[in-house]
Amino acid sequence: QVQLVESGGGLVQPGGSLRLSCAASGLTLEYYAIGWFRQAPGKEREGVSCIKRRDGRTYYSDSVKGRFTISRDNAKNTVYLQMDSLKPEDTAVYYCAAGRDYGCEVSQENQFGSWGQGTQVSVSA
Repeated sequence: QVQLVESGGGLVQPGGSLRLSCAASGLTLEYYAIGWFRQAPGKEREGVSCIKRRDGRTYYSDSVKGRFTISRDNAKNTVYLQMDSLKPEDTAVYYCAAGRDYGCEVSQENQFGSWGQGTQVSVSA
């Protein structure tokens, strides 16, 4: 059974940092593109970051570029999202998903077939 599990969310003050983890069972993450998405209350889910399988190229939305860093640890079958300089507008449920490299290029949810349950990130003073 394929399962993705996000962890590392929580409450942090503006300007703080969190590192989210996406761990997998029943799936070898290095064989997939891995995307991070988020959904804020009352808003549609949006792509935040993505790392390709083939060449490890990384992608970031304009709203997080320069503040977030995506990375892989294949030995641990885990993908991370390091989030620095957090802002209140980063508050959302964050999801990781496994899919095709093309999904990183177009940031489309339908390119990702396996999803985690999400982890809450709240940025507030």
